[in-house]
Amino acid sequence: MTTDTPAPRPGAKEVLGNREFRSFLAANSLFHLSASSLTVMLAFHIYSLRNNPLDIAALGLVQAIPSLGAAFLAGDLADRRPRRGLVVLTIAALSLLTVVLALLSAADAITVWLLLAAGALSATIRAYENPANIGLEAQVIPLAHTLKALPMVSTVARVADMAGPVMMGAIWAWGGPEATYGTMAALLAASAGLMWWKIAPKPVPPITGTLPLLRRIGEGWTFVRGNQVLFGSMILDLCAVFFGGAAALLPIFATDILNAGPEGFGLLRSAIAAGTLLAAVLSIRFMPAASAGLALHLIVAGFGLSMVVFALSTSFWLSMAMLFVAGVCDGFSMVIRHAILRLASPEHMRGRIAAVRMMFTASSNELGAVQSGTMASLLGPVNAVLAGGALTVVVAGVIARSMPDLRRLDLHNYGSSAPVPKGIGPV
Repeated sequence: MTTDTPAPRPGAKEVLGNREFRSFLAANSLFHLSASSLTVMLAFHIYSLRNNPLDIAALGLVQAIPSLGAAFLAGDLADRRPRRGLVVLTIAALSLLTVVLALLSAADAITVWLLLAAGALSATIRAYENPANIGLEAQVIPLAHTLKALPMVSTVARVADMAGPVMMGAIWAWGGPEATYGTMAALLAASAGLMWWKIAPKPVPPITGTLPLLRRIGEGWTFVRGNQVLFGSMILDLCAVFFGGAAALLPIFATDILNAGPEGFGLLRSAIAAGTLLAAVLSIRFMPAASAGLALHLIVAGFGLSMVVFALSTSFWLSMAMLFVAGVCDGFSMVIRHAILRLASPEHMRGRIAAVRMMFTASSNELGAVQSGTMASLLGPVNAVLAGGALTVVVAGVIARSMPDLRRLDLHNYGSSAPVPKGIGPV
């Protein structure tokens, strides 16, 4: 929905002048650094016990199921309880979990089953943290600061996600699992402390009636489905990862097609990450807000085209360049979709809408890996990535044609007073 006057466009200095935003940025970065590390190090730890790849698969399964199962309940809770308290509680719970892992590691009492239980519990905790965190973020960042602040949040979180596993891997090599989990616990405790002491309590979204749980949860999906901007952006993200992602097949390309070995595989993986990080940093200054809808479609189509070229390439350096381009596209897409989620979500439904988004994003990587592996076994890896990239371009074209509200989106003139489907309001 457009407004009569464009939102003010503050500079980075003004945005960073907000003490609560600085505290949120620091706390959120510490959380991402530790949470991403925990996921990676749990996989490393469980494999080190028996050298059984099936243990890693089991860990992934027990992490995916509870996070998906808890998403909608977590979103409803984030719309009915103080979000700052929920964020602090979940981060503190994750800190306590890592303390227990550190103590069990020091006592040499870690087993595969304990790590599987820890993986399931950590995934459940993060499922409850995510909608509350997104809701709190909207309460901390003034609406006028959104287009400048959100790229900062995305960039710093991306850096933390990338740096965390490297940092914890070094600590593991130096002090073992007990030192690694202990460091995570301390960082998570610092994150919870910053959220609690540096961010003032925020009001609970207005509740004017009592609806059954399933009706409340259903409202989040109904709102997303009735909003072309939200639904279209989520579909683009899901399809790009599901059809166009070659990450799951990189070992095959590095080994059998490009003859690059493990060193080349590492470089190919780093090219995607480097492109994503560069885009996130550039978006702080060069956010394509005025033509965000058109840019998002072109970015997703560019992602698909880069996958097509990657599939056809037999040159290592061309393949690496295409993955870098894909990473750049993914980075800009991430920032635009983050802004859409903020601007298109009414305050009283922000948690439930974030839960719907989480269902899309939580399933896309796993389903994409399954799709890529299946298609590669049927068509071969080259044809699988080629077909996936082409389908991504097609999906971008179909969404552009069928959802004109998203195609014409101007983030400068789009507010969180976006149209609410009939019958939906504060509950």
